Amino acid sequence: MVIEVVPGLHIEGITDIALKNVNVQPGILVVERQFGYLEFHARSTADVVAGGEAVLETLNADARDAMPPEILASTIINRVDDYHAFLINRNKLGSMILPGESLFVLEMQPAAYSIIATNEAEKAAEIKVVDYRMIGATGRVYLSGSESDVRAAAQAAEEALESRM
Repeated sequence: MVIEVVPGLHIEGITDIALKNVNVQPGILVVERQFGYLEFHARSTADVVAGGEAVLETLNADARDAMPPEILASTIINRVDDYHAFLINRNKLGSMILPGESLFVLEMQPAAYSIIATNEAEKAAEIKVVDYRMIGATGRVYLSGSESDVRAAAQAAEEALESRM
């Protein structure tokens, strides 16, 4: 479960609710200027769902109150140049784009939706997750692979977001 809230400090109370009411473990807690983020997980999907429901109940909110995603940018770049690949990879610690591969970049608000977009893209095609950013003013996803796989991943990522709009 990933929860993103404004103002950022509200995430502390939400963390308290989730951890005290259900058998979940925190993974990420970030408080930045505008936004607060909490990721929690459990062995059981039911526990994760119950944690989300406990938070919503305490806030007197409903899942339908969540801000829908907005796609800000979506681009496929075919046959990435050697220098372009170098620039993308220079600050990466994981998967890297190789020269000649295709690149899909996606930017959305709220940022936390980047996790859903990335997950659906990975399930749809044989791609590499070069980067994804779920924290900040916008979320960003960088995926690479063959042109056909990148196109399939891009379609799956966009459809995942559009289904929540």
